[in-house]
Amino acid sequence: MPVKPKRKSIERRRPGEIRDAIVAVLSNKPEGACVTEIQEAVHGLIGSAAPSSVRSYLRLNSDSLFRRQDRGVYTIREAPAETYGNAGKQQSFKSYVFGRITLFEGDCFDWLRQRRDNSIHAVVTDPPYGLVEYAPEQQEKLRNGKGGIWRIPPAFDGTKRSPLPRFTVLSHDEVEELARFFCQWARALVPVLVPGANVVIASNPLLSYVVSGALARAGLERRGEIVRLVMTMRGGDRPKHAHEEFSGVSVMPRSMWEPWLLFRKPIEGRVQDNLRKWKTGGFRRPSAEHPFGDVILSSPTHKSERDLAPHPSLKPQAFLRIVVRGVLPLGEGIVLDPFAGSGSTLAAAEAVDYESVGIEKDPRYFNVATGAIPKLIAFKNGGNYSLNL
Repeated sequence: MPVKPKRKSIERRRPGEIRDAIVAVLSNKPEGACVTEIQEAVHGLIGSAAPSSVRSYLRLNSDSLFRRQDRGVYTIREAPAETYGNAGKQQSFKSYVFGRITLFEGDCFDWLRQRRDNSIHAVVTDPPYGLVEYAPEQQEKLRNGKGGIWRIPPAFDGTKRSPLPRFTVLSHDEVEELARFFCQWARALVPVLVPGANVVIASNPLLSYVVSGALARAGLERRGEIVRLVMTMRGGDRPKHAHEEFSGVSVMPRSMWEPWLLFRKPIEGRVQDNLRKWKTGGFRRPSAEHPFGDVILSSPTHKSERDLAPHPSLKPQAFLRIVVRGVLPLGEGIVLDPFAGSGSTLAAAEAVDYESVGIEKDPRYFNVATGAIPKLIAFKNGGNYSLNL
């Protein structure tokens, strides 16, 4: 009997890998590209990929992610990068330097466009969750104690609580704008990252799916989440104006954790190859006996620390130093915080002897950071950053 030829083994690909490669290709072709050109470019990025798979992704996502033009030319549907920042203009930035920290005042989109490629080794940032809460009019309401989108919690046991943004009031259009913003931000970020660079982004359970999907569309690899175990004031309330009638009901679960999204720029070759060339591709272990874990026990930022850096979403040094130390697997490289706020991530990097760069758009918070950074570095309750769960 004739021997049947063996079928070629088909390489298994992670979910969304072809889609992400198409996004990466079209992100660099604002004028669009034909199907054949896209197929060739995808092959160059990820190796062998069935032409039918590329065509299927383009066709199935033409209403949401891609736009099909005449003669089979496709473009990205998201707003162009020029929507954010000042594209095409060379910007100069006011800067502040302390130790191995450099903080710039300006728009991170402008800064990223001017930064050389393959020059940042990790990102740790706590961005504006919903954009709206950091709009000038909402910040003015917050500073005046009026609230606006910010919930001003009542004092409890004589302690004044930090304000919290109310993400349940975001409209559908505002959520869509959030997705566009983070997709464009990630596309601007990817070129400046070295292969294997970790990107760690604070989020919240209500909006993390929006941010995560946007970063994946931009070509970053999702690597999981860090769970910050922390009891906050969010959720757990009875129905407003009906708390006695429905005394046994919580409208939303009381929040006891905070998600920090983990992404990575795709590595070159194997992890060990990437580590040798770029010093990235994994996480630094707290010790030889303990791997870096994705659950970190934390607590709300104490008043003594908030007094050093008055910012509505300040994260504690005890938590940040664990995360920042972990993102550079060999302890070498530059950590970036493109939404620097009061400079807490930069202070954590200095505390663990890392070089860092930050960008802050709001002049008030930039000035807060210049005064807060030295104090946060010296903060003695930063905790033991060598261990995490």
